[in-house]
Amino acid sequence: MKIIFATGNPGKMKEVRQILADLDAEILSMKEAGIDIPIEEDGLTFEENAVIKAKAIHACAPDAVVLADDSGLEVDYLDKQPGVYSSRYMGEDTPYEIKNAAIIRKLAGAQESERTGRFISAIAAVLPDGTVLTTQGVIEGVIAHEPAGEGGFGYDPIFYVPEFHATTAELTPEQKNAVSHRGKALRAMKSKLKRYFEV
Repeated sequence: MKIIFATGNPGKMKEVRQILADLDAEILSMKEAGIDIPIEEDGLTFEENAVIKAKAIHACAPDAVVLADDSGLEVDYLDKQPGVYSSRYMGEDTPYEIKNAAIIRKLAGAQESERTGRFISAIAAVLPDGTVLTTQGVIEGVIAHEPAGEGGFGYDPIFYVPEFHATTAELTPEQKNAVSHRGKALRAMKSKLKRYFEV
């Protein structure tokens, strides 16, 4: 089985390979599969965007299993922004250090109880026969007062998980994969793929 994961993000590919390691499959990024096409993510939900991406890549590689995710950070105090616009928040080329600092600034007047938020990940799969499968994972937490940790990527340094007393950027890869939104969604998708291909 060949799986193409619709991302160019090396941090995301590392997580995907770790979680799907026990599947008997070759796992490729878009770049490794030789696919470079523009994809307009104009869905209103994480799931819609994941399906849009997976279908666009599947059109280029119909014999492969194509996986795509759309994930992001919802901050309750900011009316669940940046949400589906997480990667494009303040501009797609804006470094996450700047995005993270901006979110922390916007929460300057928030009470501790108002700093809640969550990471959400939706995974879509398009199989060689055109079947579409979707899963979703969520991790709840709070927005930290300052960034911490060198691991992870994106908003990880400002997303604090109370049960670990750490941000997701401070967790080990094993800890993060066990509790993260993407880890939960990927494991659920892995179960669906296993069931599908056993039939």
